[in-house]
Amino acid sequence: MALTRVLASAYLTMSRWKLTTEPLPEKVIVIGAPHTSNWDGVFMAVSMWKSGRSFSFLVKDSVVKAPVLGWFVKKIGAVPVERSAAHGLVEQVATRIREADTFTLCITPKGTRSPREFWKSGFYRIAMEADVPIQFGFIDRTTHTFGWGPTYRLTGDVRADMDVIRAFYAGKLGVKPANTSVPRLRAEDENQ
Repeated sequence: MALTRVLASAYLTMSRWKLTTEPLPEKVIVIGAPHTSNWDGVFMAVSMWKSGRSFSFLVKDSVVKAPVLGWFVKKIGAVPVERSAAHGLVEQVATRIREADTFTLCITPKGTRSPREFWKSGFYRIAMEADVPIQFGFIDRTTHTFGWGPTYRLTGDVRADMDVIRAFYAGKLGVKPANTSVPRLRAEDENQ
């Protein structure tokens, strides 16, 4: 962990981007938005390494199968996901969180760097199933800041929860602003 903290400090010393964080609970899901670039993963790693926090993150299984890159991403916390089928992923991850003393899961709910109408609901379902709060991870090109803001405990009222999430991310632009999307879940429309 000491080496990663040194790497994070070196990056922050040289970068025009600044890290800003708030306290993290022992068990938490850090959602990352707006997800617009591969740089988002670098920012996530730097922020966690600087804080001295171990973390896990979900990646498509093809990434962990890639030579060299696969070894590296698994070493820093990647959990491979076969995107062609769910395979009970929500329950598996929720169980891992419940059984751990500490657990930090970083998720980009948009699921892609391209614009999309809806976020994937996995973060919401895992947080509710594991009974853990979410933390608002962010990148904001307008202020050249990244990190995470406040902790929020989901209520189960999807629309109200997403209104809180939208309010936090309003005005924040990703590294590639054209790829920024408004946070929205399909379940908001289904619950009307």
